[in-house]
Amino acid sequence: MKTDTKAVGPATGFDALDRQLIHALQLDGRAPFSRIAAVLGVSDQTVARRYTRHRGTGALRVLGLADARALGEAEWLVRVQCAPDAAMPVAEAMARRSDTAWVTLLSGGTEIGAVCRTASSEQGDAPPDDARTGPQLLQKLPRTPSVVGITAHCLLHKFFGGPQGLVNKSGALSDEQIARLSPPPQAPLPAPAAAPVVLTDADRRLFDALGRDGRAPLAELAAATGWSPTTVRRRLAELRADGVLYYDVDYDLRLFGYGVMVALWLSVGPAELAATGEALAAHPEVAFACATTGPHNLFVSVLCEDVGALYTYLTTRVAALPGVRTMESAPRLRGIKGAGPFPAAGPAAAGRRR
Repeated sequence: MKTDTKAVGPATGFDALDRQLIHALQLDGRAPFSRIAAVLGVSDQTVARRYTRHRGTGALRVLGLADARALGEAEWLVRVQCAPDAAMPVAEAMARRSDTAWVTLLSGGTEIGAVCRTASSEQGDAPPDDARTGPQLLQKLPRTPSVVGITAHCLLHKFFGGPQGLVNKSGALSDEQIARLSPPPQAPLPAPAAAPVVLTDADRRLFDALGRDGRAPLAELAAATGWSPTTVRRRLAELRADGVLYYDVDYDLRLFGYGVMVALWLSVGPAELAATGEALAAHPEVAFACATTGPHNLFVSVLCEDVGALYTYLTTRVAALPGVRTMESAPRLRGIKGAGPFPAAGPAAAGRRR
């Protein structure tokens, strides 16, 4: 058995065992430490100590999240252009909303990027990229000269993201370890015509608690929902099997060696959209990739070690994709909110961001 002899802090980055732990939690956020330890060949105490240390410093946390498609909801990529002095207040106002995620300052602090979720009924009969009938957020943004432009485009298809994290491409775990740590296969997501899953009020309280801590004890989840611990355990299994609940790991990008994140909007020929999206999803630099409505029909979030590595990536791997016609890029300056709820004390620590 390996022992935890080397202390790892924020200044030194994640070591090999930390990366294995993060990969294991990405596969199953509530996996018992004993099972993770057995697969990694270390003691239960070592795994628990590593997790507790990094969670305490804000370097990582496990989130339990609801899949929008399984609930019949639509996701929108929203871009808000602001005057520099207004961007942070507007971004924080957006982040406090329960229907937003991945709120980020881009482009020198004059642009905000975010993902918004809406019920399908909110879309009406208008085109999906018509902001007036899209997220309600757009109707509530300040109508002042400080907000100089707003666009919203409906997310049509995810090529990479959600329960798939960048750590899945890291090689931290072997194929055999991945097989041992992966949960049973989930049910396929509902087809567009299928009835979405309807959450009860107790279910929503459950997701609120899991959004703060995906590994919250059963007793804590029982107190939040009013259920017994046995009912909580059964409901977690049901939601996971139905494809509604998935787990994600939010971690400090710097401790993984990433110094630069860039949002890319690509214009791709319709006949090549699927192939291009799948090719990008396989790139180790891509944390998120999706097809959207609008003039740029492919959105990609890219992470690199530094600007030199980013330049190499754009001029080699992206440039080699035959379907790409145009590209727009914007560096991320600051992550305001990730996939989980906005912390009451202010913006979340730097973690994995789209």
